[in-house]
Amino acid sequence: MLVRSSSDLGAVIRDKRKQLKLNQAALAKKIAVSRQWVIDVEKGHARAELGLVLRAIDALDIELDARADKSSHVSPRGVGPADLAAIIARAKKARP
Repeated sequence: MLVRSSSDLGAVIRDKRKQLKLNQAALAKKIAVSRQWVIDVEKGHARAELGLVLRAIDALDIELDARADKSSHVSPRGVGPADLAAIIARAKKARP
C-alpha cells in the first residue's frame, strides 16, 4: 500500500494489528503507550510522535520502503533508500 497521509498509515497499523489478532489494549501495552494513543494513530491523527509510531510499526513487524523515486532505488543525489530496520535498531540502542 502506498502511504501518503497519516490516515493511510493509521489504516496500515490497524489492519496489521487485526491480522495479528491483537486488540488495541494489547498493542498499547506492547509499545508502552495508552490505548487512546493507539486509537488516535489508527484514526490518522497527525500529531502522533514519530518515535512512538516507529515503535508501533516495529512491534507489528511492518516493513517500510522509503524511496524518493519509484523508478529507481537510487535518488538523483546518489543516495539509496533508507534502511528503516537499521534506523530502528539504532534508535533502540539510543533509548535510555
